Amino acid sequence: QVQVAESGGGLVQAGGSLRLSCTASGLSAAMAWFRQAPGKGREGVSCIGRNSVSLYYAPVVKGRFTVSRDNAKGTVSLQMDSLKPEDTAMYYCAAATTFSCPSTWSATTSYPYWGQGTQVTVSS
Repeated sequence: QVQVAESGGGLVQAGGSLRLSCTASGLSAAMAWFRQAPGKGREGVSCIGRNSVSLYYAPVVKGRFTVSRDNAKGTVSLQMDSLKPEDTAMYYCAAATTFSCPSTWSATTSYPYWGQGTQVTVSS
């Protein structure tokens, strides 16, 4: 049974930074971050493959967010800089079953394993 868990959310002022972390026990595959704001659908933020070569970002976060992973520690991180109020959402970590990011990396259906989410709130 694969268990995915996120941590690191919180409240930050606009322009600030936060770092989210995710662990996925028993799995070494591509990992992704999604977010869901109130009243909106879940959207893909970033995906990183097992070897960190396969790498994707949503246009709205590219240049501000950086995804990385430490396979020895079994963790994936999302460094979020220059945060904006519109980044406020519940952030979810998801694990794929392929080493590289799926071709449809931003689709929720590409990931069978999900964490419970961590809240990020950016105040203006």
